[in-house]
Amino acid sequence: MSLSGLDNLYREVILDHSKHPHHKHLLNQATKKITLKNPTCGDVINLEIALKDDVIEDIGFTGSGCTISQASASMMTDAVIGKSTTQGLEMAQIFSDMVMGKKHSQEDLDKLKDAAILSSVMQFPARIKCATLCWWALRKSLGDEDDD
Repeated sequence: MSLSGLDNLYREVILDHSKHPHHKHLLNQATKKITLKNPTCGDVINLEIALKDDVIEDIGFTGSGCTISQASASMMTDAVIGKSTTQGLEMAQIFSDMVMGKKHSQEDLDKLKDAAILSSVMQFPARIKCATLCWWALRKSLGDEDDD
């Protein structure tokens, strides 16, 4: 597949996640809840997580935002469900590093599933906050207050 064909495929995946987001709903039994806002563009995410024995048993989000923020939230929920809190925090760090241009092994990027295609967001600095908002919500809800 050509590079432009790959870009088109990635664009289609992003649009599909935005138009038909996975896990966009409230949880009945959430053990963690957080709301984060991106004041520069108006994106809002309400993230709810149901933890059981340190595992993300269920996750859901609501809120509003641009295509990138909604697609990223959908992709993030797909990637972290069923993972331990430690794995979720590690994935959030990998994602944050990736969109800032830091290199990771293919094995690390594979952990992100569809979210790895958002690596191209680093070419658009104004969109990085859109893509990372849900991942910051995940980090904060799982107890990681580090703002690096």
